[in-house]
Amino acid sequence: MTKRLTRIAPWQAGKLFALIYFATSFIFVIPMALITSFAPMPPGPGPKIGPGILMLMPFLYGLAGLIFVPIGCGIYNLAAKFAGGLQVTVTDSA
Repeated sequence: MTKRLTRIAPWQAGKLFALIYFATSFIFVIPMALITSFAPMPPGPGPKIGPGILMLMPFLYGLAGLIFVPIGCGIYNLAAKFAGGLQVTVTDSA
């Protein structure tokens, strides 16, 4: 059975992807926080990125998802009016 995806609810998609981005960013943040906590810091002035700033990153990724995914969905919804949307095939599982 073939169906067309003609609209994506922007706010719902934004909330969903904000949570996904928040959760998956820990895959990168936790190892980076461990590396920076055990790595020796060079002496002298310069930018120092500590574990605290890295722990802020999941929240920033989540916020980016909450902002940019609905914008992308809105663009998709406009484009789908002209192009007809994505065509997907759906089958019933046994």
